[in-house]
Amino acid sequence: MMSALAVLAMPAPGASWQSLFDGKTLKGWHVESKPADQGKVFWRAADGAIVCDSLGRKDHDYFWLVSDAEFGDFEFTAEVRGFSNSPGNSGVQFRSRYDREKGWLDGPQMDVHPPAPWRTGLIYDETREVRRWIFPSLKDSRIEQNQGPAHWKWNAQGWNRLRLVCQGTRVRTEVNGVVITDTSFAGLLDDEAHRLHSVGLRGHLALQLHVKDELKIEYRKLKVRVLP
Repeated sequence: MMSALAVLAMPAPGASWQSLFDGKTLKGWHVESKPADQGKVFWRAADGAIVCDSLGRKDHDYFWLVSDAEFGDFEFTAEVRGFSNSPGNSGVQFRSRYDREKGWLDGPQMDVHPPAPWRTGLIYDETREVRRWIFPSLKDSRIEQNQGPAHWKWNAQGWNRLRLVCQGTRVRTEVNGVVITDTSFAGLLDDEAHRLHSVGLRGHLALQLHVKDELKIEYRKLKVRVLP
């Protein structure tokens, strides 16, 4: 019998890839932020990539670039590039949903953090009742390198490949072909808090700019395919 881990790692037969970025515009995406930040532009399309640039502009709350489409079980791939003059944090949020009244995007996130690249691929849950690392499982947002993966690869000078696979409560992440997360979050992504906000098992993808961060980062070749 094929293991659940092996099934998760394999492409789904017959599933077709869908591009999430046309290389020229942000069609298929929209920005979410608090009312006080509306009118500020941090996310744009340029030179075949989705670019976030807040260098020299720390006066902002969270900004998310959110996919118009929702996804349940899916495989997502993209390439990301960081810059040496950027101390800021980003991430790929998934199965998430924005609450405009509260100004918050609930749901789990695949961390992307070029200043400390070993964090990339770990899972932080932004759901408001959780707000902590769930892989590794920690009590809050604090994390040290010895709590991260033993093996990882990061290209500080160029593009890095991201892969995210979600099937049921199981989540797998890879960075440059190295598996970072591969675990079931049963009892968490399907718990009362996630059900309350309709996140964890289905929702939007989103790229994050962290509050008060100076960030320059680029994403390209964003693709997704729905899994049965």
